[in-house]
Amino acid sequence: MHAAGPVFAHRDFDPRQLARAKGAAGLTASLCIPARDEAATIGRIVETVRRRLVEAVPLVDEILVVDDHSRDDTAGVASAAGAKVVHSADVLPAAGPGSGKGDAVWKSLSASSGDLVAWVDGDITDFGPRFVTGLLGPLLTHPSIEFVKGFYRRPGGGRTGGGRVTELVARPLIARLFPHLNGIVQPLAGEFAGRRPVLEALPIVCGWGVDLALVIDVVARHGLPALAQVDLGTRRHRHRPLDQLSPQAMAILTTALRRAGIPEREAARLVLFDGDHLAQEIHVEVRERPPLGSLAAYDAGDELTA
Repeated sequence: MHAAGPVFAHRDFDPRQLARAKGAAGLTASLCIPARDEAATIGRIVETVRRRLVEAVPLVDEILVVDDHSRDDTAGVASAAGAKVVHSADVLPAAGPGSGKGDAVWKSLSASSGDLVAWVDGDITDFGPRFVTGLLGPLLTHPSIEFVKGFYRRPGGGRTGGGRVTELVARPLIARLFPHLNGIVQPLAGEFAGRRPVLEALPIVCGWGVDLALVIDVVARHGLPALAQVDLGTRRHRHRPLDQLSPQAMAILTTALRRAGIPEREAARLVLFDGDHLAQEIHVEVRERPPLGSLAAYDAGDELTA
């Protein structure tokens, strides 16, 4: 197996020591949470970070929730818990409409202000400060590290802890097309962090391919030693039924083939069959947003929200 970059555990990092290191370096840190219909879990996540890592220890300077067209009260719950909330459609409106998790990641990067930016998913049910300290720790203690990818154990997830799409799609793709990344424990994990200049120089895949694309692109530009992994402990979250995973798998397949230089012959459309064997065609979001640093309005510091 090819070796990846350095590997840490969340227990390696003390929040107070990290806050002192952040202050000494003159850095700021943002936590971003893309969220769609996460009213049941988002409040606890935001409140935990606010109490433990903003008020008790000044490690996080900004908690930003991007509400990605939620149909529930995700925005209201997140705001009441102490987050700054922006609606996806209101960020960079001149760039045109987009959709999917990656689009929310791109917009959260533009709407946040931290020198260091970390992302966690909004559906984590056993969230703790370790998710944030683990992601920011390598960036604050090792100046050569540019990007941090989390991994974890999923109770009930089998021996590997990886999800079904990871094991059946992402890992075989990496083995065949990007074998130098075989050491990445969970390439599709939604918990990651990086330095703003590095992130602003990368294109962002709009849909589910964002997590894999960031790993591939960071290593392509900066090398494996610039990417660290961190063991975040356990992670419990909402599990999607199998028929909802096909679009995610399609997005990841398209992203990997594109990064490998294999041209696309047509748009990403997926045909699924229901219990009566009736076909339904689904459009899978695979567009890419340009690097934020390449946008004239962003570079000029113009107003990014409507």
